Amino acid sequence: MRQTGVRGLKRRFARCRSGSSAVEFALVAPLFIALTFSIIEAGYFFFAESAVEAANAKAARLIRTGQAQTNAISRDAFFEEICDVVELFGDCNERLTVDVARFASFAELAADVAEPVCRDADPDAVDDIPYEAGGARDIVRVRVCYMHKSFNPGLGLNLQKAADGSVKMFSTSIFRNEPYES
Repeated sequence: MRQTGVRGLKRRFARCRSGSSAVEFALVAPLFIALTFSIIEAGYFFFAESAVEAANAKAARLIRTGQAQTNAISRDAFFEEICDVVELFGDCNERLTVDVARFASFAELAADVAEPVCRDADPDAVDDIPYEAGGARDIVRVRVCYMHKSFNPGLGLNLQKAADGSVKMFSTSIFRNEPYES
């Protein structure tokens, strides 16, 4: 016996299961896709961060072993050593800063609480970034700031960001130069 009217229509609608998979997929798919892209973005972020760390370590070794000093590697050439590794992620002239400072003692280094300068700073501050490779047995700090532009603005909510939304990646190497011969 076929039910008619509004009551019958409601009962038939409640029993009907065709199309429920499509509705469930439509509800779950956007969340799944967002999660998938966030995982990919997080992996890319950590890959870029490890590249910045590796570039800093590689370039700092040139100073620590005296190669930068004995071969007269300039500020621009040292910048290019780091840029060669991180340029895969964007234009170095718009995103990268390298600060090399010499200190007479570890106490002097500990007293220096200045923030690293990144590309979003005042252009005069960026131009005044030091490059002091020091001599044999000097204490040197190499700081790199790379501004990574994220695809997903929700990623890294507690990371320091620039005004344009770029995430600031910092890498620091502190060491005493080896007693190399000049």
